Amino acid sequence: MNDYLIRGTALEGRVRAFAVQTTLLTEELSRRHQTTPTATAALGRTLAAGLLIGAMLKGEEHLIIQVKGDGPIGQIVVDANAKGEVRGYVDNPLVDPPLKENGKLDVAAAVGSEGFLYITKDLGLKEPYKGSVPIISGELAEDFTYYFAKSEQTPSAVALGVLVNTDHTILASGGFVIQLLPGLSDEEIGDIEEMLGRIPSFTTMLGGGLNLEGILQTVIPSFQTLEQMDVMFRCKCSHEKVESTLISLGKAELQEILEDEGFAEVVCHFCNEAYRYDQADLQRMIDL
Repeated sequence: MNDYLIRGTALEGRVRAFAVQTTLLTEELSRRHQTTPTATAALGRTLAAGLLIGAMLKGEEHLIIQVKGDGPIGQIVVDANAKGEVRGYVDNPLVDPPLKENGKLDVAAAVGSEGFLYITKDLGLKEPYKGSVPIISGELAEDFTYYFAKSEQTPSAVALGVLVNTDHTILASGGFVIQLLPGLSDEEIGDIEEMLGRIPSFTTMLGGGLNLEGILQTVIPSFQTLEQMDVMFRCKCSHEKVESTLISLGKAELQEILEDEGFAEVVCHFCNEAYRYDQADLQRMIDL
């Protein structure tokens, strides 16, 4: 089944919720970037968060997430939009910290516990919206929960997960955001919080065969899906765009590359595609 995202409401519109399945997406990015299981988990969690936040946008709006912790993975970058398109990378795809005592991947050890989470939204205005919060755990779900509370003043519960098989394939990946809106009673909030503390992990439920609607209904039985859409990997790079970037370096620098190397090769951070330009290509750019 294709990866997909749902959005909907519960408790007569006083709760809104989003959930996304990203199993195939995470698998593709793991393959493209040759990530270790821990790097895959960190990138996959951030990828799911990007799609969930992107689903809160409209039209041509898009966002960039940057997780800049002090851990060995370096920076995690995800670019997502309102159409369910996403791409992303980590600085160090080979980071491989020891497993936790419970045998689980130690994402926090890779990300670090000091640093900042930045989210930049292009909403079609003169200036983009920029929000940032300190990293509080490095496990990422807690960090995005903190972002919603502090930067967007919306009490939210965020679950993110990636379940990696022993052969490094992805068994389940995705997450959800449940947002509490004005009008909820203390009792209703208490019921939601209690259920969140009792349910299995998101990937346990997804890997066990529960669909996204069923997962959200486990937390809030009155949840109803209002919209569903496919989500997919899509990179904005192309041979023509990379060539334009090379031309922008100027004739002198292109001449230097031509004389020193005889060719140019540019690798896209987001998709790891390599674009090669031979001697004739470089000369053509110089002669423009």
